[in-house]
Amino acid sequence: MSTEYIHFTAEQKEAARQTDLVALLQSQGERLKRSGKEYVWRDGSEKVTVRGNLWFHQYERIGGDAVDFVRRFYNMDFPQAVNFLLGNNGGALPQAEPVKREPPKPFTLPPKNDNMRRVYAYLLNRRGIDREVLSAFVHKGMIYESADYHNAVFVGYDEHGIARHAHKRGTGSESTYKGNAESCDPRYSFHWTGTDSTLYLFEAPIDMLSFISLHKENWRSHSYAAACCVGDQVLFQMLKANPNINTVCLCMDNDAAGQAANKRISDKLFIQGIKHEVLVPKLKDWNEDLLCDEQEETECQTLQL
Repeated sequence: MSTEYIHFTAEQKEAARQTDLVALLQSQGERLKRSGKEYVWRDGSEKVTVRGNLWFHQYERIGGDAVDFVRRFYNMDFPQAVNFLLGNNGGALPQAEPVKREPPKPFTLPPKNDNMRRVYAYLLNRRGIDREVLSAFVHKGMIYESADYHNAVFVGYDEHGIARHAHKRGTGSESTYKGNAESCDPRYSFHWTGTDSTLYLFEAPIDMLSFISLHKENWRSHSYAAACCVGDQVLFQMLKANPNINTVCLCMDNDAAGQAANKRISDKLFIQGIKHEVLVPKLKDWNEDLLCDEQEETECQTLQL
């Protein structure tokens, strides 16, 4: 069913785009949390930052203005979104003050802790990562424990060995924190460069480490990358920097966002003539598969005793 045509002037469209998103969300009864100069709103379990009329989805790495927000999260088309924001379905919403764009800060790694006890306990005991696999990344300076919050830090380096990306994961028993350090370059998120022609792409570093733990045979010869979102910039940067790679395995999560990303990236690879396949975890993600596999192995050993 097509939407009824509504004519909007350029001024009306711009007014809708400039709607203050905090006021909008509060008017809809949504929960917001202040974080510095921004507000945080949750799209399910994922974080969306809001400031003025602008928003940014921290996991999917996309954003836009107020019209884009209503279209994306309230499932409206353009005329419906503009009409809604202009207050034609209720009271008019205030306009956002212009957001002063500050120059990005230079990228810096979080300070290192003097030991890695919490990170080892978290990744080995709670996440089930293979000790040999974990040690290989630690010895290359790709995983460490931060001094401030004791997060696990997953470092991505460029072709010259310069750190350009850091993904942080909380290690506390109740922590669900995950996020990238400020001013990261997504082309160089957490990755391993092997020697053969195959590259595996994941959403998160723990998914990547879990997959390797499940498939350890000759793992060092393959290449792996964790986008730290559902993006593809690290994939195409690795293809550019490593012309020997001619096969890509897409290994995103087994959920709507992950499978949508698999389809989107698969279409790009098809157009470029790059051989690829999609690998889907049996459960929600590769870490759940790993933990389930370890649990089944333990149960089998118990039955044999």
